[in-house]
Amino acid sequence: MSDPRPKELPKAYDPASVEKKWLERWEADGVFHADPAGTGPVFSMVIPPPNVTGILHMGHALNDTLQDIIARSKRMQGYRVLWMPGTDHAGIATQNVVEKSLAKEKIRREDLGRVAFVERVWKWRDEYGGTIVEQLRRLGCSCDWKRLRFTMDEGLSRAVREVFVRLFDRGLVYRSHYIVNWCPRCETALADEEVNHRDLDGAFYHIVYAVEGSEEKLVIATTRPETLLGDTGVGVHPEDERYRHLVGKHAILPILGRKLLIIGDPAIDPAFGTGALKITPAHDPVDFELGRKHHLPSVNIMEKNGNLNAEAGPYRGLSRFEARKRVVERLQADGLLVKTEPHRHAVGHCYRCDEVVEPRASEQWFVKMKPLAEPAIRAVESGEVRFFPNRWTKVYMEWMTNIRDWCISRQIWWGHRIPVYTASDGRYTAAHDEADARRRLGLEESAPLRQDEDVLDTWFSSWLWPFSTMGWPDASPELEAFYPTKTLVTGYEIIFFWVARMMMAGCEFMKQPPFSDIYIHGIVRDPTGAKMSKSKGNVIDPLSVIDRFGADGLRFGIISITSEGQDVYASEDRLEIGRNFANKIWNASRFAMMNLPPNLPEEMPPAPGPHERWILSRLEDAVQKTTSLLDAYHFNEAAGRLYDFFWGEFCDWYIELAKPQITRTDVAGTLRTVLETALKLLHPFMPFLTDEIHSILTGSQRSLDCAAWPRSLPGRRDEALENRVSRFLIEPVGAVRNKRAVHRIGAKETVQVSVSVTTDGVAEAFGEFSADLERLARARVACIQKGLPRPPKSVLALVTPEAELFVHLPESMDLEQERERLAAEAAQIQKYLHSVQAKLKNEKFINNAPEAVVREERRKAEESRVKLERLNENLRSLA
Repeated sequence: MSDPRPKELPKAYDPASVEKKWLERWEADGVFHADPAGTGPVFSMVIPPPNVTGILHMGHALNDTLQDIIARSKRMQGYRVLWMPGTDHAGIATQNVVEKSLAKEKIRREDLGRVAFVERVWKWRDEYGGTIVEQLRRLGCSCDWKRLRFTMDEGLSRAVREVFVRLFDRGLVYRSHYIVNWCPRCETALADEEVNHRDLDGAFYHIVYAVEGSEEKLVIATTRPETLLGDTGVGVHPEDERYRHLVGKHAILPILGRKLLIIGDPAIDPAFGTGALKITPAHDPVDFELGRKHHLPSVNIMEKNGNLNAEAGPYRGLSRFEARKRVVERLQADGLLVKTEPHRHAVGHCYRCDEVVEPRASEQWFVKMKPLAEPAIRAVESGEVRFFPNRWTKVYMEWMTNIRDWCISRQIWWGHRIPVYTASDGRYTAAHDEADARRRLGLEESAPLRQDEDVLDTWFSSWLWPFSTMGWPDASPELEAFYPTKTLVTGYEIIFFWVARMMMAGCEFMKQPPFSDIYIHGIVRDPTGAKMSKSKGNVIDPLSVIDRFGADGLRFGIISITSEGQDVYASEDRLEIGRNFANKIWNASRFAMMNLPPNLPEEMPPAPGPHERWILSRLEDAVQKTTSLLDAYHFNEAAGRLYDFFWGEFCDWYIELAKPQITRTDVAGTLRTVLETALKLLHPFMPFLTDEIHSILTGSQRSLDCAAWPRSLPGRRDEALENRVSRFLIEPVGAVRNKRAVHRIGAKETVQVSVSVTTDGVAEAFGEFSADLERLARARVACIQKGLPRPPKSVLALVTPEAELFVHLPESMDLEQERERLAAEAAQIQKYLHSVQAKLKNEKFINNAPEAVVREERRKAEESRVKLERLNENLRSLA
């Protein structure tokens, strides 16, 4: 059957109109909806839910493009694909956003009260929470948007309560007075993984503590002198000869005069500082454990906001940093500050607001993690779950085998309120609701109850994401069909926050891991290796890139510069490769469609010509490699193979070779077959562009998501032909073009070429492609001959074991001037190379410069070395 209709693309690609058109069509056609009752193999993934407060950043662009490539390629391979979308309620982050909004109205959340404040947050979420979802759609994410979930929707909230109650009933949830990380800005506890440590310049303050009833004095060093107001003991090593006679006696606390028991404990390092340790159980994790072990009182000197309380005596009401200053001044005045030493040390900061975190003892809820970790460890050890790249396995295993209990309570209002209810007699239980709590506690229906004021850590809902989004705790068609999922794609920074916890939740509540493949990608950084942040002014806005380059330009650009598992060093210049490639695909497709004859048979006749057999062989290689690389999660290598095939082999070579014969049916048929197959291979990377071109090429209005992935046809591969074309056409043309460029021979000027060969067979092979060489290199083949001596005024362009190819220089060229020009250029590059190499030999530069800067200098050195080598070769060829 034939298609007589003319097919023509507009002259220029307009991403905005094409993207709008296909977003609407995909949605209307239900292309991304997965039917649990359907037939065929299943592939499922869950999106790492972005924060409801979020807007699209480059990390999302990378993460979600990777997932979309997987989802679209699997659909084309015949799978029923469920890519589950959703957003996270982001407790602390969202509460902070709404509190800032209220502050503009001069309202505090306490003025509203809990119920009204939470209602205000829900209102904010309804107004602004869908922004990130629309931006993900604009990126082209092929999620099943009809199944959009939210970590605080009713179904997921029910799952959270169910899990908490089950863990409570198993004795894996407990409440304890314990030292936690405390954010004074957010006024809440933080898990260890929610604290970012940065090295800051501080000081060691050496403070005198008198020993009661003697003239002896202890000098104790601390980086936080304000916390001495909470000291309740002094510790030394029991075998330390300097201090062991003091064990059991008392020291006197400076300023407040409190008596402090001197204890001996082998955990105290006599070589650290002065060997004597001030013990502040309420404000240091090590001191907390020492205090419990030796039954020392715990004195909390800080309010929730970080200001000092009544226990701090005269410093009550001061901020912790102002109190530090005043305490140091008082110690100096009393002659109790021996010295101050500069000291650079790691200081914890809140991962949300960047406030300096304080260790603070308080009542919190915890989950016992070791029993949950054991099956999740076994799943990785057995190979049931695999990390890509594999090196992240070690990171996961080390954290899991040394796991600490998880602090799950947060002192905020937005989030899943902890489902623990306390009766008037003080007894408490976890329960699904108040009625369930009364039943569990044996109370009457009207008995008063008080629910815990705290909410759960945001990650407590996220760790259930792979199965709670599919209807758990109920049995559901989705769980039956799509759980466990196959692949998780995420960044390495949340392996502990999320990946490990999902593993534990899946093994505990579903009795099997939630996924089998975990692909870990890096962080998107700026070209110097710095993390992107608004304060540094180095942020790339992906929406701005989409406006300039199109969504497909951004998608292909970010994948092209992303090596497996490595951080990505991005700039708009580096991303421009995607825009340029999209334009190349459009222009090549437009040329093909303008030149394809009407009524071209759908079944392509055999392609007898070497050009056609060569491009079909290279197409087969592209199909095989792209498929295997995607299966192995080598995304940038797959993108690179498609780029090289389409731009290099198809456009630069085949289309140019085909131009004189494009009206021939076998040539036109080959052109159309290769183009259509290439569009299918490119579709997961560039879905808008490929759907638009394919629909015009074929007349089909269905997305390529519904098309079959290109099948491998090993019979098309002809490696012997590929080798011949490379040796006798591609390499010679490249060599002649290179010499034309080096010697600045005008584009319109035809050059003569002579070839010296070793055998008649080689001469024959060169002869087969001589017409192509002449046309593509703007040359005239003067001679192909065995044992041909080098012609006068020629340069050696190509040397192989079987041939030498000479390019005759124009008669008008002055060889001496040409040698001088090339020598001057070589000297300039040599000077530059020397300066770069000197920088790379400088240890100070290597040790202090960002990794990306060092890598760029090495690239410059290698590029200059290659240029210099080529120039010297050209100089030698002129000798």
